[in-house]
Amino acid sequence: MGMENYQLESHPLCHPESVLQGEHYRITILTPALIRLEYAEDGVFEDRATQSVLNRDFPPCSFRVDDTPEELSVYTDALELHYNRKPFAPNGLCIKVSGGIASEGTWHYGEEPRDLRGTARTLDEANGPIPLGHGLISRNGFSVVDDSRSMALTDDGWVAPRKQGIADLYFFGYGHRYLDCLNDFYYLCGKTPLLPRYALGNWWSRYHRYTETEYKELIERFEAEHVPFSVAVVDMDWHLVDDVDPKYGSGWTGYTWNRKFFPDPKAFMAWLHEHGMKITLNVHPADGVRAYEDLYPRVAKAMGMNPEDGLPVQFDATNPEFMEIYFKELHHPLEEEGVDFWWLDWQQGTATKIPGLDPLWMLNHYHFLDSRWKGTRPMTFSRYAGVGSHRYPVGFSGDTVITWDSLQFQPYFTSTASNVGYGWWSHDIGGHMMGVRDDELMARWVQLGVFSPINRLHSSENPFNGKEPWKYDKITESVMKEYLSLRHALVPYLYTMNRRASRENIPLILPMYYLEPEQAETYEVPNEYYFGSELIVSPITEPQDRIARAGKAQAWLPKGLWADFFTGMIYHGDRLLELWRGVEQLPVLMKAGAIVPMKDMSTFDNSIENPQAMEVRIFPAEDGAFTLWEDAGDTPTDADENWAATELAWNQETSSFHISPAQGNVSVLPKTRSWKLAFIGITESPCQVTIDGAEAAFACSYQKETAAQILTITDVPVGKEIRVTYPNGLSLAAETLNARCYKLLEKAQIEYNLKSRVMSVIEKQGASAVATLAAMHLNPAVFGELCEILQA
Repeated sequence: MGMENYQLESHPLCHPESVLQGEHYRITILTPALIRLEYAEDGVFEDRATQSVLNRDFPPCSFRVDDTPEELSVYTDALELHYNRKPFAPNGLCIKVSGGIASEGTWHYGEEPRDLRGTARTLDEANGPIPLGHGLISRNGFSVVDDSRSMALTDDGWVAPRKQGIADLYFFGYGHRYLDCLNDFYYLCGKTPLLPRYALGNWWSRYHRYTETEYKELIERFEAEHVPFSVAVVDMDWHLVDDVDPKYGSGWTGYTWNRKFFPDPKAFMAWLHEHGMKITLNVHPADGVRAYEDLYPRVAKAMGMNPEDGLPVQFDATNPEFMEIYFKELHHPLEEEGVDFWWLDWQQGTATKIPGLDPLWMLNHYHFLDSRWKGTRPMTFSRYAGVGSHRYPVGFSGDTVITWDSLQFQPYFTSTASNVGYGWWSHDIGGHMMGVRDDELMARWVQLGVFSPINRLHSSENPFNGKEPWKYDKITESVMKEYLSLRHALVPYLYTMNRRASRENIPLILPMYYLEPEQAETYEVPNEYYFGSELIVSPITEPQDRIARAGKAQAWLPKGLWADFFTGMIYHGDRLLELWRGVEQLPVLMKAGAIVPMKDMSTFDNSIENPQAMEVRIFPAEDGAFTLWEDAGDTPTDADENWAATELAWNQETSSFHISPAQGNVSVLPKTRSWKLAFIGITESPCQVTIDGAEAAFACSYQKETAAQILTITDVPVGKEIRVTYPNGLSLAAETLNARCYKLLEKAQIEYNLKSRVMSVIEKQGASAVATLAAMHLNPAVFGELCEILQA
């Protein structure tokens, strides 16, 4: 037996010409901005891959060396290094970088970098902000990853401790080239895997003692109320818990289905699959396998134990024999019955028999690699275990407290994780436990979840704490249903961004400073982020003003025009502003030229497959292009030949929108498609549609309130070209200030006569009314809302 099949592809040897080596030190110039620094008294250095680092074979780069008796100096295009050849010390090793804050761009060995932080192991019991670990991105222009204490990966698929007392650091000196830094990090430490398509839909989860009947009734009600889900999470009560004889300990760990709740597990999981859902089961593996388990005899026998003795098989992540049996004899039989992937709920700390070896990392690494065995795309679901954990998606952030403080922290926590390459966090949307019932809080949390990497509703076993939409007031119920449906509509866009994350090393979510690192304001909006290539999201994470009946988010808009994804309102960028929205809406803005492909959810189904009915939202303020990428959704490997590509493009000069014939593996697509094209923020204009150059029939309507012209073209073969042309050109809609201000005032809880006075000022003065309104001493939130509209 062995673990030879449990290996990641790696290229740990660097090019010899990139190395400067002395008796006790080795310095490797991996790129002009990435340097490996090693010190070992015995002069023996590590050439194996480690838990964090897989690839060191970067192409050789040019650098200059000055080698004097006093010091070794290295100069690249990005930095300069000075080293006295002695044991690493602050006075003997320093690196200066270019491109950061000039006065703070020098690092001395041992100094803790002041970076923009990364992420944390868990949000368990968090009620607001928690400390975050270091990240790669820094306004000072540099960061450091210390790999001195990680294990080495061996050729037989296992891990091995490294020498104590050595130094093995990676210095990232990329200045403000944040995306370049992240790109080279992903090569050094391994790419983010491509997620299976089903992971991007809604997940239903609850710590609750479901029976098979209750779970089926719940799914059928979701379907009846047109609430889509793609993943069914069953928490720990799928297995025996209270029925475990006390002589075996608690039922916290378990692998035997509770037949009182699930009399036919295989049929139950097949039923979920028939309803378009994958299933994951919660497992707490710390207590090993005990004699009451159905699978105990085969596990004990495989471990060389006598099952009749009834001795427990201890969980031991340091034992390769146990780990192989743990998968083959314990998890594979359950997967053969229908389990799609595992929720690894490790809560027992970081200690193992091998000092420094984290059992959580072992579980993440080997569960992810083992999940390939069925010929589907690998995935696991677990907590963060340090640098390199992005290789094992999806992340489970833990059990948060249900408060506004928890919600306020999560957008920042999620986007900042990209600073260490960790792009696929899954939170307990709505919060997990304690707290106070607050329907508005639930609505805002679901809105955040829909525009998060993974959207998983979850809650504790408290009978009053369910996340079913119908448990809330009618407004919140409506918001939850609308946004959960929107999440499934967004899957085509999200899946293309999933491909981008894996192949182009750009996470779905990025902090605002990534694309404008010299713009100071981008560092002042921690809760705002890019959501893929086309959108910016500013979640509202504080209660709404009772008078204005709206909440606000502070946002930075980069230069150019931006359109509200929902209302079509157009904003001018290059400024900070407050975005106000009622609980029904979330600030989501489309860049000029944005093209967002979606599934048309006009007719409900629970499928997340490549859709036959498409909706595309376009903000035609400048040229734009988007390639829609689709494959079978769950192939074991990400090969070029798996993909079909459909080019979507808006040309400003010709006032035309073009859908190219699908290219590549069109077998994964429906044979024909219907297209609903929504041109956002424009005046109504005559248009023409051709299919392969021939005029085609289409339906056309105009929504005045959102300034959207909507064209519907039905049943077009995917191999044909569609072109929409506006022969008289296309104009952006003039802002309807009066109508938007009237709608705002209508819901404001203020005197009717005051509403009339305010409206009269706006009608007379238009966008210049701000000064007069300021003198009227309105409610600050109402005044803020009006300013947003008048100054957009």
